[in-house]
Amino acid sequence: MEVRFIALVSGMLLSASCWSADALFAVANNFYRPMKALSQDFESQFPHHIEISTGATGQLYVQITQGAPFDLFFAADTVRPAKLVQARQASEQFTYARGTLVLWSAQPKIAVKERLLSGAYTHLAMANPQLAPYGLAAQQALEKMGLYTKIQDKIVQGKGLNPTFQFIATGNAALGFVAKSQVYQNNHYQSGSYWEVPFEDYAPIRQDAVVLPAGQTNEAAQAFLNYLKTDRAQNIIRSYGYRSVNER
Repeated sequence: MEVRFIALVSGMLLSASCWSADALFAVANNFYRPMKALSQDFESQFPHHIEISTGATGQLYVQITQGAPFDLFFAADTVRPAKLVQARQASEQFTYARGTLVLWSAQPKIAVKERLLSGAYTHLAMANPQLAPYGLAAQQALEKMGLYTKIQDKIVQGKGLNPTFQFIATGNAALGFVAKSQVYQNNHYQSGSYWEVPFEDYAPIRQDAVVLPAGQTNEAAQAFLNYLKTDRAQNIIRSYGYRSVNER
């Protein structure tokens, strides 16, 4: 009887140690590639699985307010997470990254800043400033250069950064504003031509995350939050061109 009891308890403990949970994250377009890398690294260490739904921060915010079953929300700004916390639809707001705005062209060896200033292009892509914080940053940078009102007929807007990137990558726009993380990986630029917009030309892009009600009791979500604090996770985030919270 004692042997059977020990075997039963051992089996229960083994089952518990192998138990896994799934989590669903809402992730702003600019952070999709880093999140894919983070989730793969996380899953290699823990018995959990992460699903990612990506879109413009404004779009994801609306989905959350309408009851979308996300566990964590990784936004590209601080405003929407704060609104969710104020409405008691989220908790534990924290900054997970600081973003960098880049003017990018898919064509190599182009002086993109000079091309922008000269007006020698047909279309300039940027994300919708009402939906995407990087779109707002692009607007601020263009206003700082005195160009925004002058080139309205050349601007094509994507709802988020992914469609904006596609405008440029496919050649439908000669150049455009994207997040550094979309064209930068493993600590170097992947292709094309780029100009990092000076930080003083736009408001800091502080990206905040919040825990949604479902995530408060979700084992996978809570384990991922702890993982995100590790040096291993932070190195992955930096390898995509993000700055630390204290950097300017």
